[in-house]
Amino acid sequence: MNKKVIGRILLALTVYAIFVALVVTFYDDSPDQMKWDDKEAYNRQFIAKIKLDKFTFEQALTQLGSPNITEARTVNDVNYQVMFYRTQHVKSDGITTQDECTFLLFVNGMLKEIGLGDHYPEQWGIIKNHLSIEKSLPTID
Repeated sequence: MNKKVIGRILLALTVYAIFVALVVTFYDDSPDQMKWDDKEAYNRQFIAKIKLDKFTFEQALTQLGSPNITEARTVNDVNYQVMFYRTQHVKSDGITTQDECTFLLFVNGMLKEIGLGDHYPEQWGIIKNHLSIEKSLPTID
């Protein structure tokens, strides 16, 4: 009797281990495949951990998936890309707006600023601010 019980336990553990291995190998845990509320929570948690000047545009696409809203502009050979990721539900209307998002500003592919979408400056005021900050920084010889 004990051999039957032990055999069944070992069989169950083997089947469970195979199932876990298959899930880990083949399950695509992509942000693009998540439900909207799970993706919001994932975006909030992930964005809270990223660091300025250490996170790239390509990493954002890989880790966070496609943005809900995006804008881009080149000024004086400097590429600005702003990606908006939904992080807070405001209104159930089927439309994602900037006030429901957190924005990530990339300058030449490197993350330079993070902020709430409803605080995103109108008409690219952020670029003017960024340019004036760069000009006022002292140069080290």
